[in-house]
Formats: sequence, C-alpha cells, structure tokens
Amino acid sequence: MNAFQSFRSYEEFIYTLRHRYDAIVSSTLILVRRGKRTAVLQGELLFEKGFRLSVRERLTWERDAVLIESYGYELWHHEEKISWYDSQPHPDELTLVSSFPHHKHVQPNIRSNRVPAPDMSFFQPNLPALIQEIELFIKQS
Repeated sequence: MNAFQSFRSYEEFIYTLRHRYDAIVSSTLILVRRGKRTAVLQGELLFEKGFRLSVRERLTWERDAVLIESYGYELWHHEEKISWYDSQPHPDELTLVSSFPHHKHVQPNIRSNRVPAPDMSFFQPNLPALIQEIELFIKQS
C-alpha cells in the first residue's frame, strides 16, 4: 500500500477498517490534527475472542505524503499483553539491524526480548499487518 496523500485520505482509511476486516468488532481510533502538518492517531481496535490492538502513531505530512514519524502498537488478549511494537531505536542491538529501528517486544521477558519487525514502516500504514497478525491469533485460539 502506498503512502497516503493527505490526512483526509488516511482518516478515510482508518475509519473504514471495520468494513474491510470482519474480525474487528469495534474501533475507538481517532486522528487528531495538531497543526497543518502534524497529527496523532490513537485508540484501540477490538476483535473477536477478547483480542485488541492499542494504537498510537505520530504522523507528519511532507511533500504530499502522510508519513509515520513514530509509533507504538500493543497486542492484547483479554488482560495479557501478547507483544508490542515500537520505533524507538536500539542501535547497539545487532539482532535488530535488519529492520532498524522497527522491532517487536515478545514473550518471555517482553520488556527486554526484542526481535526485528520487517513488516513495520514509516512510509505505509502498519495496521493491515497488525490486523492480520491478530486474525491469526483468533484462528489459533
């Protein structure tokens, strides 16, 4: 999927996710503009069987494209955090070089256990990959 040309087109994408993914039960996602070139996306997507995705993205609009400046995504099953993704750089961790700075925190020891996250990007929406990951969890449960 290519970068969006405006915040309006990104909003349309966000607010129609439920129509494209049957596993989404509800959404509290909201895009809040913080000026002409900055916005924040935050909220949750709720899924079947107690799964949810907590979302926070800081977005910028540059050269007719919406870019993700930073993000944090948390995958939950009921009250248990399954994993989380973030774009905080860890330049000294050689195992993360392949997808720098994108990485995922996983069990066990979720705070310190990081793996590369090659599906994450600043230049295209990350939500489709995250939704597909949760859909797999739903099928396996």
